[in-house]
Amino acid sequence: MRPAGVDRRLAAILAADVVGYSRLMGDDDEGTLAKLKTQRAELIDPKITQHNGRIVKTTGDGMLVEFPSVVDALRCAVDVQESIAERHADVPLERRLQLRVGINLGDVIVENGDIFGDGVNVASRLEGLAEPGGICISQAAHDLVRDRCAVEFQDLGDVNVKNIARPIHVYRVVLGPAASSRHSPVEMDGRRAEARKSIAVLPFVNVSSDPENEFFSDGVSEELINLLTRLPQLRVASRTSSFSFKGKSVNVRAAARDLGVNTILEGSVRRAGTRIRITAQLIDAESDSHLWSETYDRQLEDIFAVQDEIAHRIVDALEITLSPKQERIIHKAPTTEVQAYEYYLRGRMFFYQERGGVEMARQMFARAIEIDPGYALAYAGVADAAAFLYMWYDKNDAHLEQAEAASRRALELDPELAEAHAARGHVLSLERRYDEAEREFETAIRLDPRLFEGYYFYARDALSQGKLEKAARLFEQASEVRPEDYQAPTLVVQVYRSLGREAEALDASRRCARIVEKHVELNPDDHRALVLGAATFLNLGDAARGRAWADRAYAISPENPGLLYNLACFHSRIGDVERSLDLLEKSATVGIVSREWVANDSDLDAVRSHPRFQALLKRLG
Repeated sequence: MRPAGVDRRLAAILAADVVGYSRLMGDDDEGTLAKLKTQRAELIDPKITQHNGRIVKTTGDGMLVEFPSVVDALRCAVDVQESIAERHADVPLERRLQLRVGINLGDVIVENGDIFGDGVNVASRLEGLAEPGGICISQAAHDLVRDRCAVEFQDLGDVNVKNIARPIHVYRVVLGPAASSRHSPVEMDGRRAEARKSIAVLPFVNVSSDPENEFFSDGVSEELINLLTRLPQLRVASRTSSFSFKGKSVNVRAAARDLGVNTILEGSVRRAGTRIRITAQLIDAESDSHLWSETYDRQLEDIFAVQDEIAHRIVDALEITLSPKQERIIHKAPTTEVQAYEYYLRGRMFFYQERGGVEMARQMFARAIEIDPGYALAYAGVADAAAFLYMWYDKNDAHLEQAEAASRRALELDPELAEAHAARGHVLSLERRYDEAEREFETAIRLDPRLFEGYYFYARDALSQGKLEKAARLFEQASEVRPEDYQAPTLVVQVYRSLGREAEALDASRRCARIVEKHVELNPDDHRALVLGAATFLNLGDAARGRAWADRAYAISPENPGLLYNLACFHSRIGDVERSLDLLEKSATVGIVSREWVANDSDLDAVRSHPRFQALLKRLG
């Protein structure tokens, strides 16, 4: 029986607060307060009203809002978070007024307009679990919205939180890494169909008489992947995943299942002198039926037009509407010189190989520039290759100087090229010009919110400075952009462990184990995946399997400096101090080890006080 005078009801409760509010106030209290008031008045409060919400109370940096339905609450939260992301696209991450949001459906007590009870407490705890700019919802809320709102969810499982007797089953709402458009409820419902659209571009088969043309057929595939990746309406399997099927007899349904997509693009390239024939077909994996197929017989100089046409036919077949900006991206040819483009494609092919490949890649990009001195993307390629040589193989200042000059020239030629800003950011980070690097990474992400390298190298930049919270956020964003990548989730585990956030480290380890096992199944000789997978299994308590993977990695590439460094970390964590130090010293001998990275790497804590480690740190400068 309800006690007299107690008013209870079922309500959808939204709890939100500003990320890093105390820090922002400490930096600029008057400016922060003014910005928050403006953001509420112009953006947050109107959207709450639009979605039928009632602001129950505010607490300086937070608010509690009641909605008549969970659907309204979630639509409002997504609308607000996407609008804030758009509003702050040009603002450095450290100065953004970002929100965390938690949503619960629960029983509340109503008194004098305020609401109390377990339903409110759970919403508050969910808000604390959300990432900056993110949304977490309860099981009860998820059950009601999963078929009514066009968003995707990540199941985080049961989570124990403070002052709640039972674990909460939590779902994270998957938002775009830098959403740039606002959606009405009708538009949101239309996004469900868009969210299901995904594609893998398998390596086009070289059917030319000359096997040397392999680089060209691979390049056509890679360029199509790059073009399609720029479209946020479409999820595209990464090059690494798609190219694991190179040279294999492919069952379309099996490939689609392994790659987590529902359409497959496959094709072939025949080249004879200045003539090319490209055959392409788009296949629906579920029905194994052709959505579209075409053969293009053209002159070599028409290659950009062919890629443009293929991209448009895919877009049309999947019923995707392009914005004017996206149309420009697809139409934009990187160079007018086909021979320069060929050298660029050769460079991309070599870039994915070991040290000798990176050096050859640099030479190929340089040849492309000789033919077309206005080829901005080739300059960015030179910058990337030279930076990698400096970072991993040869700490010769000439490499860094070349990377610096090439990245600067790329931006002079094309200030709107996201890849050039990311390359420039990486170079500036290596030069320890961190403030300038941050601006370049931020610009790269603003220009292309789906550029993995922008987030990934920005995260490494933050980690090398010991900015762990920032590194964690950026690694997670990199994972959102490329869900099948195993590197970012592996590194974010290390960051969470350093921060003492063991629950998040465990969750990230489980996620990484699933990803890296699938990757190694498709790419059994990927030594980097094997060694990072070894660390993942160690995180999950399976040291024996971790050691087996570590041994496999070492057998494949015993002279690779990056692998040796990661093996040193692995052996440090299992207590094999001498082996760890041997590997660390060998890594520094055959290649380059970053002093900043070593100094902030918690995986090396077990050897940090050893005289050999201290001597190595001194030698690294």
